[in-house]
Amino acid sequence: MNKKRFLVEGRDILKLAWPLLVAQITQMLMGVSDTIMAGRYSATDMAAVALGFSITVPLMCFIQGIALALPPIISRLQGNKSISSIADASQQAGYLIFFVGLAIAGLIPFTENMVALFPMAPELHSITVEYVLYVLFAMPGFALYQWLRNYCEGLGKTKPTMIITVIGLMANIVGNYLFIYGVGPLPAMGGAGCGIATGIVIYTMLIATFIYVRLAPALQKYNLFSQLYKPNMVTISRTFKMGLPIAMTILFEVTLFSLVALLLAPFGATTVAAHQVALNFSALMFMFPMSIGMAAAIRIGYRIGQKNQRQAKIAARAAILIGFFTSACTATFTLLAKGFIIGLYTSDDAVYTLANALLIYAALFQLSDAVQVISANALRGYKDTTAMFIITFVSYWLIGLPTGVLLGRTDWITAEPMAAAGFWIGFIVGLSAAAVMLGARLLYIQRPSAAHRLASA
Repeated sequence: MNKKRFLVEGRDILKLAWPLLVAQITQMLMGVSDTIMAGRYSATDMAAVALGFSITVPLMCFIQGIALALPPIISRLQGNKSISSIADASQQAGYLIFFVGLAIAGLIPFTENMVALFPMAPELHSITVEYVLYVLFAMPGFALYQWLRNYCEGLGKTKPTMIITVIGLMANIVGNYLFIYGVGPLPAMGGAGCGIATGIVIYTMLIATFIYVRLAPALQKYNLFSQLYKPNMVTISRTFKMGLPIAMTILFEVTLFSLVALLLAPFGATTVAAHQVALNFSALMFMFPMSIGMAAAIRIGYRIGQKNQRQAKIAARAAILIGFFTSACTATFTLLAKGFIIGLYTSDDAVYTLANALLIYAALFQLSDAVQVISANALRGYKDTTAMFIITFVSYWLIGLPTGVLLGRTDWITAEPMAAAGFWIGFIVGLSAAAVMLGARLLYIQRPSAAHRLASA
């Protein structure tokens, strides 16, 4: 591999990735601020917000997954210098993403029925319903925000995402303060107020992103709003076929981790709490390879648009190597700073002891997780999303979860159930399988014959 070419791709990937990393972490901090501020109001409201969050996040992830089809489409057009086609392709994706947001908002009349599917104490029910209701009202705005955000990212403009997400975090804290605790004429609404604040944040970020797209000199040549294109069902259908596997992949991953928490419930609060500590910290570390993967999808799409298959291949390899090295660093930090990390979450001795053991698995988990998520995003850059979906489904649900259940809930292999440790081994096995299969698929589509076919897709 040419060293200079590798360094060029590595530099460009890092340039795109670091603002995405800040944006992803900031987005996580919004959830943290919701939990902390609702918890200061009451434990009941904090629990209701957590339940409402667990209901609405999969829906938002689905919208986000559909929107993630856009960056490879427009980065490829940009690389091909088809500047005049970018606005049309982007608007077609916009129609699709907005329709998905409207369809999810269509659940508003059924909010109580939806919440009733999740058993909970009566005092939690009404607060959770209100929280979910307010967030559902914001789904069309969230869809439009994701559309414009991914439009910017597909054109290599990732810093606006970072800046606008930081603005969103500040708006979230202010909104939570106003609507959770009440100020002046505004009544204290507790956890329900957190839902209103979330909706305000979504529309704040939408307006800020719209202003950027409308006024930024660097985007004027793409003329997103200069002409309104009619919906083209062929293009919309093609975008949907590309975005649906991404959305389902994210959905399956989110629901897998939620299911494992439920499967650990019989082992008691200490086990669930220790598992949550390890999982929450791992999710934070996951933002590093995820951001690198998102950047890789943009670069690969751009290089394919240039008909430069060799450089697209180098971009994929550079991203995987950077991601693996970064995760080796975060895994080392996890092992060396276990006590400090756990101390940030709890002072309970029993939770501390169990979490201390689980963080060893979490460190190993980060290595295979990095390779699989970057490989998956590289496939997204090649528009090979169906294979990505099939591989991740098989790895997560048919390999990782059964392994976790066998080790964690039964004594068929071990003398007694391993509880949380068994499920973490299952995570590692599943993610390692995904890393191997996604890597193999990536090598397959980089062959000249397959690469030519995908380049014309």
